[in-house]
Amino acid sequence: MSEKDYVALYPTSISKIWRRICDMSWRLSEARDVFFPGEFAHLHQLVHSNTMCGHARLRGLHRAVQHVVAHSIPGDIVECGTARGGSAALMALTVKQLGADRMVWVFDTFEGLPAPTASDPDYEAAVPHVGGCRGELTEVRNFFARLEILDRVRLVKGLFQDTVPSSPVEAVAVLHLDGDWYESTKVCLEHFYDRVSWGGVIQIDDYGHWAGARKAVNEFLHRRGIRVGLRYLDYTGRQLMKPREFNLGN
Repeated sequence: MSEKDYVALYPTSISKIWRRICDMSWRLSEARDVFFPGEFAHLHQLVHSNTMCGHARLRGLHRAVQHVVAHSIPGDIVECGTARGGSAALMALTVKQLGADRMVWVFDTFEGLPAPTASDPDYEAAVPHVGGCRGELTEVRNFFARLEILDRVRLVKGLFQDTVPSSPVEAVAVLHLDGDWYESTKVCLEHFYDRVSWGGVIQIDDYGHWAGARKAVNEFLHRRGIRVGLRYLDYTGRQLMKPREFNLGN
């Protein structure tokens, strides 16, 4: 692999910052809400202080929930990695606004990011972030309560490796993966992908930013023979719609 190819796959911190600055979709998404405020802009104002997700990724989640409700795609909303709860709150508020009967499941350690592993290509860059993106369970629960959506949310505390495999969630309509590292992303794909209904939406927050997340997604799609394009949201966010032929049991 050439140095150019390696940087494209596993960008350095400087290249990540530069890509974010140059990302027109990210900048246009922000400008759109300033000059043409609407339904999404209102919800964004309610949650933006509690999320690290940018406009384009939050808008992607908003549209994903609208899509599965409008097309009666069965399943709940699942978020793996919530930090302070902003993105989960946006989805729960959208569900409430649409009058839909969907539960929002929120999986997180609520103690910050766990340690990466040797499977993360950018391990050395990832290590300093251990414990980051922290949102206390009580803090997140109180945030949901203030927004009057606590009754629509189920909070599941612990490492994904401990909580996801035994999760009682049966069907998933929207799956939001925001676990940053390789193992965190891998375990969620392995245990939730087959529960996603065909036509359901999977959004990966860290595909362009952390090499571990990107590696886990690419390996999973390749191993399962899933040939579907990833929709570009911004420099790091990607989204895909689950095709019927890969939904086992349907």
